[in-house]
Amino acid sequence: MKTLARNRDRTEIRQRLKDVRPESVGRWGRMSAHQMVCHLSDSFRMQTGRKPVRHAPSLVERTIVKWLSLYLPLPWPAGIPTRPEIDQEREGTKPVDFAADLAELEALLDLAARPGAFHPQAHPTFGRMSEAAWLRWGYLHVDHHLRQFGA
Repeated sequence: MKTLARNRDRTEIRQRLKDVRPESVGRWGRMSAHQMVCHLSDSFRMQTGRKPVRHAPSLVERTIVKWLSLYLPLPWPAGIPTRPEIDQEREGTKPVDFAADLAELEALLDLAARPGAFHPQAHPTFGRMSEAAWLRWGYLHVDHHLRQFGA
């Protein structure tokens, strides 16, 4: 299973990020490519405790949905709702300069992958997660949005 804990998986993500352009068009959803870059940065800020989020998990989401999302070998489906704190049309970080925002995402990706960098803050949907689960989630989340933009 791919995870941000592995250097080769992070390298793959960095390579795929190079294929994203400001004019890249999403295959689903309403996010622009630039908003997606900022959304992913906000998700790593959440993972490392730099961006607080409100929690709305149910028992089913914290157990069954979490396990299926992290360990079932299928890509995440389109249309997963985004928390307001990391939604760029609501409370998320607004896009400013694509190159600078992309560089920030790459720096946050590296930070989030450092051992001990994750914050014990619960995931807003999946609840409490181990460091290994956060790193797996981080890979899957980036992969989901890169697929959204054909990268």
